[in-house]
Amino acid sequence: MDGRTVEVRRSPRRRRTISARREGDRIVVMVPAALSKAEEERWVRDMVARLEQGGRRRAPTDPDLEAAARRLSRAHLGGLAQPTSVRWVRNQNGRWGSCTPTTGAIRLSHRLQEMPQYVIDYVLLHELAHLLVPGHGPGFWELLSGYPRLERARGFLDGVSLAGGLDLSDEDDADDIDDPDAAGVQTGAPKQVGRGQAGP
Repeated sequence: MDGRTVEVRRSPRRRRTISARREGDRIVVMVPAALSKAEEERWVRDMVARLEQGGRRRAPTDPDLEAAARRLSRAHLGGLAQPTSVRWVRNQNGRWGSCTPTTGAIRLSHRLQEMPQYVIDYVLLHELAHLLVPGHGPGFWELLSGYPRLERARGFLDGVSLAGGLDLSDEDDADDIDDPDAAGVQTGAPKQVGRGQAGP
C-alpha cells in the first residue's frame, strides 16, 4: 500500500460495517469476518483512500462546544482528548452524539440543545473518550467514571428516549460510523444506535 502499514482486522461481530482508523503509524481497517479476500482487498484500498482524504478536511466547529470539550478533557481525561472540531448537527436521529476518531471530529445532536448542561456535558465527554478508546469495554467506562453525574445523565437520556418513542437500542458496535466525514461505511441497512455507542 504505497509504503503505508495497513493492518486488517476481521471480526465475527461485524456483519455489515467496514471502517478504518489510524493507530500510531498504522492504518487499521476493520471488516466482517465473512468478507471474501477479493472484497477485503477492494475495501482496504477504498477505506485507506477515504481516511487520507478525510484527514485533509477540517469540519466547522462551534466555539462554545469546543471550549466545553477542552474543559471536560482537562477535568476528566487528563487533557488527552483533542478534537479537531465539535459541532451541532441535525441529521442524527438514532444517536445523541458521534465521533470520528480518524479525523477527531465530534458531532452532537441538535436535540440536546434544550437539555440540562450536565446531560450535554455527559454526551460530549462520551464522545471525547471515544477519541482515546474506540469501544465500550471496561477501559472506556473507566475514563468516564470520574464524571459525577454519569448515571443521572444516562437515566435522563433513557427517559427522553422512552417518552419520545425513540428507538435507541443497546447494540454495541462502536466502530460503526455513518457520518460522511468519516472513513467508515455501512454495508447494509443502517441501524439505530443508542446507549454505549454514541448516545445515552
